[in-house]
Amino acid sequence: MSEIFTIIDCKDHADWLRVRNYGIGGSDASAILGMNPYKTNIELFEEKTGRRVPEDISDKPYVKYGTLAEPLIRSLFALDYPEYEVTYHDNRIFRSNRHPYMQASLDGELVDQDGRRGILEIKTTNILQSMQYEKWKDRIPDNYYIQVLHYLLVTGYQFVVLRAHLVSVWGNDKRTTVKHYFIERSEVEDDLMMLLKEEKKFWEYVESGRKPPLILPEL
Repeated sequence: MSEIFTIIDCKDHADWLRVRNYGIGGSDASAILGMNPYKTNIELFEEKTGRRVPEDISDKPYVKYGTLAEPLIRSLFALDYPEYEVTYHDNRIFRSNRHPYMQASLDGELVDQDGRRGILEIKTTNILQSMQYEKWKDRIPDNYYIQVLHYLLVTGYQFVVLRAHLVSVWGNDKRTTVKHYFIERSEVEDDLMMLLKEEKKFWEYVESGRKPPLILPEL
């Protein structure tokens, strides 16, 4: 796969954060399309052009929970789905060779029984309202769907498995619902081409320093 991407193994987490801030990462991709509930495309543009300092969310409780839970969930996935070979490399970044501004940090790499390479994406979410659960009912929320499409673009891999742990509190009882979503690259080619086009367009704005038009999320 070396013709598709370059692997950057960062020396530590601080180095990973520094390299990660260059270019477009998975969590950035949805903001480009106006589908990120936490960041607009203008805010992302200002971050990438050095006009705004990205917010540090590493100390937020839900981020800490997700960070600590990730290796445990990855191990559980390997137990639940022994048909996949699961690997993970800490502080590793994949950078597209064709589009070097596109990067990916994966929660895991998969190889299926046919030797095809895939992506493991892990999400932990606190469900505070019933409408939040509805977003996960039969599909992946838009911002996470765009994120895994971005990873497919960077890696050239053939499929994604997203494992979501949805945590909700009922009185003194904490419940976790585990859901799996399987995406085949061959079934999302049109969406991949759309995303690639929009990411190219966005990066042209970054390189020129010209602010893109604001894209408001759909209500």
